[in-house]
Amino acid sequence: MSLLSVKNLHAKIAGQQVVEDVSFEVPESGVTAVLGRNGVGKSSTLKALLGLIERSGEVSFDGKPIQNLPTHKIIRLGIGYVPEDREIFAGLTVAENLRLAERDSKPNREMVEELFPDIYSRLSQRAGTLSGGQQQMVSLARALLNTNRLLIVDEPTKGLAPKIVTQVSEVLKKAAETVPILLVEQNLKVVKQLAGPCIVLEGGQVVHTGDSNELLDSEELTMKFLGVHGGGKETGVS
Repeated sequence: MSLLSVKNLHAKIAGQQVVEDVSFEVPESGVTAVLGRNGVGKSSTLKALLGLIERSGEVSFDGKPIQNLPTHKIIRLGIGYVPEDREIFAGLTVAENLRLAERDSKPNREMVEELFPDIYSRLSQRAGTLSGGQQQMVSLARALLNTNRLLIVDEPTKGLAPKIVTQVSEVLKKAAETVPILLVEQNLKVVKQLAGPCIVLEGGQVVHTGDSNELLDSEELTMKFLGVHGGGKETGVS
């Protein structure tokens, strides 16, 4: 069964077509990766699903159409979103950032504190003074505070040091035990560790679907679709 179904999705930003006739399914468990070179429409696809940009087509969540719902109502259905650029409130403290994200009557505070001990030791610190890795942890923590039925995560390891990349991967792996994740990620080593199915975009269109490891273990396919060497090597998209 598919939790999220996307059919003939189109999207525009400032009148420019950025997603063109995209269709795919997201299963009810595990991590589904959205892959592709830079600028092919990965982040735009996620934003279109959430109604953050102009879009048309069919989007169903748990069998119910959501393409005509505003973003806040889509989120209330149980979809958590971690945006590409973190989008934390820099002038507020870590505690205030977390409190603003709570939408459940009983937030998952104990679980989040266990996953992110570093940021819980900095609750009184202004979020804008945190390192990039710490800010990413705040962004992830905000989404995981709520009980989600789907987590949409955009470029969580972008610009992070290798040690922090490992920490973020571990958090996502733990989260995926209880909630399905739709993940855009350029670090293909992370994808290989986490993902099952994958969707590859090019020019705002789906050009390949299949198993992530089968794709990344193939030198021919990784060069064709991602422009990098694969075949089991540690790979990344620049």
